[in-house]
Amino acid sequence: MKEITLGDIRIGNGSPCVLIAGPCVIEDSATTAAIAGGLKSLSEDLALPLIFKASYDKANRTSKDSYRGPGMKEGLRILDEIKQEFEIPVLSDVHRFEEIDQAAQVLDIIQIPAFLSRQTDFVTEVARTGSIVNIKKGQFLAPWDVAHILDKALATGNDNILITERGVSFGYNNLVADMCAIPIMRQYGYPVIFDATHSVQRPGGAGASSGGNRDMAVYLAKAATAVGIDGLFLEVHYDPDCALCDGPNSLALASLPELLTIIKQIDGIIKSSEDLEDSEYR
Repeated sequence: MKEITLGDIRIGNGSPCVLIAGPCVIEDSATTAAIAGGLKSLSEDLALPLIFKASYDKANRTSKDSYRGPGMKEGLRILDEIKQEFEIPVLSDVHRFEEIDQAAQVLDIIQIPAFLSRQTDFVTEVARTGSIVNIKKGQFLAPWDVAHILDKALATGNDNILITERGVSFGYNNLVADMCAIPIMRQYGYPVIFDATHSVQRPGGAGASSGGNRDMAVYLAKAATAVGIDGLFLEVHYDPDCALCDGPNSLALASLPELLTIIKQIDGIIKSSEDLEDSEYR
């Protein structure tokens, strides 16, 4: 498997599971810094590699009246402050061609949103930056469709690619996470991340916004880690019920120590038996 290197962090090829976590959207400087600081402290206590994530503009909100974020200029400024102050890499998503070059100057990982994962020109333009690219698999795609997305990105000469599973559409306003998708996608040779919190989202399920079932995210996180993943993606907030975006499927920061302790234990067991897994189950 391709190993992605980001400073001291290694992703894939049997490296320890990396944590990609943060609020769904940047609400303000203080809230974002508080969450980043809490995650940094937790990652150090548990010796977990951490990448901080937050969106500066959620262009795919259900309602036009929903909070989207501070916008690119202010959002990138805040993310750059987080990056410098806490000495952690940062990830955010881009939704428009005009943002790609400026985002690449700040972000360590550029994320392609699930709804844009089939947009050929957008995928290739992001990949051309040479940055590490995290492609969210659309909830309308089968796991083997990832091969075509990878071909588009790799055609640019950039092979620093991550693929994130975030559930698949299951009727109206519901998603289901198929654990079989993880080994299917890993067979293409690039690190696979599991997004446990978006997998319990209910798109549009709250009428003018998305609903979710955050209690189930912890079970999916454990299950995916047991299947074998290279990173775990979590939306985290101090007070999810008051979050301005994706609160129903976000986890409380205070709940993470117990969950991540278990995740690290499971990941250690799976990674120590990876040779057995590769030889007998593929």
